[in-house]
Amino acid sequence: MRSKFKTLVTTLATAVTVILFAGCGKNDNAPTSGASGTPGRQFVIGMCQCNLGEPWRVQMNADLQAAAAKHPELKLICKDAQNDTLQQRAQIEEFVSAKVNLLLVSPKEAQPLTEPVAHALEAGIPVIVLDRRLMGDKYTCFIGADNQKIGRAAGEWIVKALGGKGNVVELMGLQTSTPGQDRHSGFLAGIAGSELKVIFSADMKWLEPDARNEMESALARFDKIDLVYAHNDDGAHGAYLAAKAAGREKQMKFVGIDALPQEGVVYIQQGLLDATFQYPTGGAEAIDTAWKILHGEKVPKEIVLGTRLFDRDNVAQGGAALK
Repeated sequence: MRSKFKTLVTTLATAVTVILFAGCGKNDNAPTSGASGTPGRQFVIGMCQCNLGEPWRVQMNADLQAAAAKHPELKLICKDAQNDTLQQRAQIEEFVSAKVNLLLVSPKEAQPLTEPVAHALEAGIPVIVLDRRLMGDKYTCFIGADNQKIGRAAGEWIVKALGGKGNVVELMGLQTSTPGQDRHSGFLAGIAGSELKVIFSADMKWLEPDARNEMESALARFDKIDLVYAHNDDGAHGAYLAAKAAGREKQMKFVGIDALPQEGVVYIQQGLLDATFQYPTGGAEAIDTAWKILHGEKVPKEIVLGTRLFDRDNVAQGGAALK
């Protein structure tokens, strides 16, 4: 009987190990571990993504996976918080309890995620924060583009495109996230001194269906809209679809941010959007930085990624880098 019991325990342990080290799937909520059982040293990296409802975040995970695949000693395990801050906090705590070797976090919101990330760092787990900032500096490295700069560049492009005056609709990203706040304040700085009027603004939470609904409200309220500035290309595309359904898409311009090759850049080529600004995912840079940290190398506290402008004049040439 004791022999059968030991055999059962061994079988269960083997099954659990297989589950622990399943690949980085779209929504892998399995527990993780800091050791692999394979020959040689293997590092386990936990990735806590705030949601996979946005194409840009799907691309970030894909970039992380592609970069991690180049390092056999790295095991990347992803969790999808499904746009739920409490779930993301819990997932970070799960990774910490599992003693992963390094944690990647792309937070939904700054304030609520600051504490669990700080606890991870206090537990001796290096943390790389991607895209959205936290409060304070209790992390190992932050990687992201300059959203203030991108917002300002969008504002300046819009001033030039409209000749310094006109009615603008602003569809904002989640305003409890730092990119949404920065893309808004940067935009206001970019249009300062012009005669542009923001006649309608709404938080569409980065989601295309929400953007379409908000644009329908703007169209119902205002007969003259010259341009829509959305904080991502999903929002700009949602606004375009709403305007097209109302037969008004030719009366206005559409500007977005992200410039994914298969999304925003294609929308420019198809004539749906007038401009988009690249927002790199930072996936490859995150894995490169993680590898350095895990091998004892020093890394910068912040890594700022570059951006490019794509509009109808330069899209065929691959856009233009912003200085």
